[in-house]
Amino acid sequence: MKSAGSDMTVVAFIIMPAQTQSLTVEALKGQAVIKSLHDTVKSIEKEIGKKIFERALAWHEGQELPEDKDLMTAQDKIMLRRRLYAMKRNNLPPIVTHNMVNDAEDPILNQIRRCQLFNHPTDRVKIVFHPEFLSSANPVLPMDYDDFVRGTHMGVFASYYEPWGYTPAECTVMGVPSITTNLSGFGCYMEELIENAQDYGIYIVDRRMKGVDDSVNQLAQYMYDFTTKSKRQRINQRNRTERLSDLLDWKRMGMEYVKARQLALRRAYPNSFEGDEEPGFFDGTEMKVSRPLSAPGSPRDRSGMMTPGDFASLQEGREGLSTEDYIAWKLPEEEDPDEYPFPLTLKAKKTSGTSTPTTPTMGVGLVNGNGH
Repeated sequence: MKSAGSDMTVVAFIIMPAQTQSLTVEALKGQAVIKSLHDTVKSIEKEIGKKIFERALAWHEGQELPEDKDLMTAQDKIMLRRRLYAMKRNNLPPIVTHNMVNDAEDPILNQIRRCQLFNHPTDRVKIVFHPEFLSSANPVLPMDYDDFVRGTHMGVFASYYEPWGYTPAECTVMGVPSITTNLSGFGCYMEELIENAQDYGIYIVDRRMKGVDDSVNQLAQYMYDFTTKSKRQRINQRNRTERLSDLLDWKRMGMEYVKARQLALRRAYPNSFEGDEEPGFFDGTEMKVSRPLSAPGSPRDRSGMMTPGDFASLQEGREGLSTEDYIAWKLPEEEDPDEYPFPLTLKAKKTSGTSTPTTPTMGVGLVNGNGH
């Protein structure tokens, strides 16, 4: 980001439980200072609103509107100046919120030191390492896990191996784009089911066929590309990510568990089942995904172009923006718009095992600590 001259600032939260002694003095002091500033601003805001309301009630035609200098008293300015001076610091902000038991041998802190990410003003990436589970009773980050995830822009879970991976699935349900790998169950599931998962906010790092350096470069490129998106592009991508939650509904995932159990029983006890052939749901064909109730119809212009998002994406499409977030296809003229299928590009698998994509229909945050 520095070499590209980006003015974007990324705050990376690393949530990974570790052995700690206590909260750092800097973290507690910073929390107290921010709370004092927040309370002071709310108090001044309340008094200003009260004065504006009283002036508005007594206003008559021909009178001047209240000036800015008449709204804030000298006492309010002194209190605000005190809070601002209390925020000044002579050292760099801490990168960890707790005193670690073994600070010198902690792998996460050692990697942060190796990358020289010390929250310097010139650093485009700021680090907040929180070595505890999130809780609303925490004095430093007083919020639950769900609230924290919804407040982030992206979840990064580049695990070397994970049987399933609930963290990226939870991000998807909450409409938060995430990065996963093809060595996790969630990444393989999305890669098999969706033809263009990246367009829907699921970035899958190839750790199966690529080396470590190539995988790291791909992960870094995904994160950098995300920082170059505009606010409108991020909002559209979040909306499309949330539409994938229907794929993670228990009505669909339950069938996958049943199929896995039946397959395991047939291979473990083949003599207990009649016939040598496995039932039809093992032949690689996928069930048709129904359209979610929360997915609105995409707008179309007179040319019949269908956009992947709302009217904002249609406007940017007309402006000729060439981005992966605004991919549009011509729809067949004979199709009925009211009967248009679920707006996902799904892979239709054949019995032979080959996959061919169907006709396309449309087109940071949180860091997990179990990645290697």
